[in-house]
Amino acid sequence: MTANVTADGFFGEYGGQYAPPPLVPILNELAAAFEKYRNDPEFLEEYNYYVKHFSGRETPLYLCSNLTEKLGGAKIYLKREDLNHLGAHKVNNTIGQILLAKRMGKKKIIAETGAGQHGVATAATAALMGMECTIYMGAVDVERQKLNVFRMQMMGAKVVAAQSGQRTLKEAVDEALIAFVEEADTAFYLLGSAVGPHPYPLMVREFQAIVGREAKQQILEAEGRLPDYCIACVGGGSNAIGLFADFIEDKEVKLVGVEPSGRGLDYGDHAATLCLGEPGIMHGFNSYMLKDDKGEPAEVYSISAGLDYPSVGPEHAQLKDLGRAEYVYASDKEAVDTFFMLSQMEGIIPALESSHALAHAIRIAPELSKDTIIIVNLSGRGDKDVAQIEQMVANGDFELPHYKK
Repeated sequence: MTANVTADGFFGEYGGQYAPPPLVPILNELAAAFEKYRNDPEFLEEYNYYVKHFSGRETPLYLCSNLTEKLGGAKIYLKREDLNHLGAHKVNNTIGQILLAKRMGKKKIIAETGAGQHGVATAATAALMGMECTIYMGAVDVERQKLNVFRMQMMGAKVVAAQSGQRTLKEAVDEALIAFVEEADTAFYLLGSAVGPHPYPLMVREFQAIVGREAKQQILEAEGRLPDYCIACVGGGSNAIGLFADFIEDKEVKLVGVEPSGRGLDYGDHAATLCLGEPGIMHGFNSYMLKDDKGEPAEVYSISAGLDYPSVGPEHAQLKDLGRAEYVYASDKEAVDTFFMLSQMEGIIPALESSHALAHAIRIAPELSKDTIIIVNLSGRGDKDVAQIEQMVANGDFELPHYKK
């Protein structure tokens, strides 16, 4: 499906290319290369080869029969992006972008990461393709995602801890962009979410749209019809737009993005951008944004390192304004409860990011009829979060619940 985006990267009034002058010709070069290769048969053949043989696609669509029975309402299916090589949807995008980088003659990959899954996927794909790799990660995220940091280093990447500001994803993006401008002749900036200046939101969407294409075909085979709901967590928005993309024209399918309400809805306690933000420009694009009292990017928080970003992909902003997608939120506690519930009911440990999406499905499923179909994008597996949750349980922040099948 062709994205509803203009040639200069606007989804309605959102998106665009609000970049410093030195970066504009670099972005335009990237946009031209993407347009050249996005439908090129040789490029697509190579991309499809690697997502199949390196990443392990296609990923299954799994009916949570135990969870569905327990809740007593709608059927809940999981799109199992956690079964990708490296444990998340991120590799769909890193393969596409690094294949593009090689065709552009670049020798080095620069990237940012929040939860570390994009960083791990970037490091692995760079190793596969023989590219030098430097990854920026907020110092706070480095501490709570130590396993992913070591995985990146194992695969030859250099990890730089961003020490400015809140020392999370926003600052990692800030510092990565500065490094990219300095090394643009030889380096390629591999952005992990559907944010940033054009062409990144479009490019990430196109490489992640494989999720929705597969899910649509799989649910038609399993149920003989389209789902009633597609639900995904939203930080920057790559996994959600990947699931939503192939269903946007299917108006009978409700699209729901779930943001983190964290510890509560006071300033600095959440990252519910689409629910509580307003339009604003940061990191080179216009979208919904959480702001402080000076109009600058707000302090944000989420228990999940991949969701604490004060803006969101511009296509999500457009879908919200059009009423095509609904955006809601789930709290830290709901996400952690869901983390344990899926682990105990289905033997699947979800990423904390994905747990937000499933929490909303669990919230609404009992009120829906048994012939209602929900697809949740299980965008990552929770191995990376186990040490963090174990420590929180040990500290008494959360109790270890027990769910009976």
